[in-house]
Amino acid sequence: MKCPFCGSLETQVLDSRDSENLEAIRRRRECLKCHKRFTTYERIESVNLIVIKKDGRREEFAREKLKTGIVKACEKRPISEEEIEEMVDSIEFDLKNYKTTEIPSHKIGELVMKYIKRKDKVAYIRFASVYREFTDVEDFEKELGSLLRKKQT
Repeated sequence: MKCPFCGSLETQVLDSRDSENLEAIRRRRECLKCHKRFTTYERIESVNLIVIKKDGRREEFAREKLKTGIVKACEKRPISEEEIEEMVDSIEFDLKNYKTTEIPSHKIGELVMKYIKRKDKVAYIRFASVYREFTDVEDFEKELGSLLRKKQT
């Protein structure tokens, strides 16, 4: 590590510890040439996810866009802001652990449906109606029928 004071490459680590949020390692160092001390942080390089849209376009993953869709589906339902944040965190975690950084939008939609379905069936139907582009009452009936059959088993 290069000393920020004199530019020497000869430094020594005096202390290492995890940061409070456990997302970095804090290292206290001393330059062996000028003997000044400084701190460095080691962090994981964030992975930029790319969403492949239905029409083939690619755009950067937007956490806020994901959250907005979930909030809309959960409107006027007994789901707290904290529960919504937990869903968004879980979905984002799953996406970052996907085998590639380019993810088809339909995979994201399916993940959202999986998490919403666990929380609230009404919110699930709302989200599904937009995501699957329901065009008539029969589409709703089909999805509700599927939910009811699974509930009975």
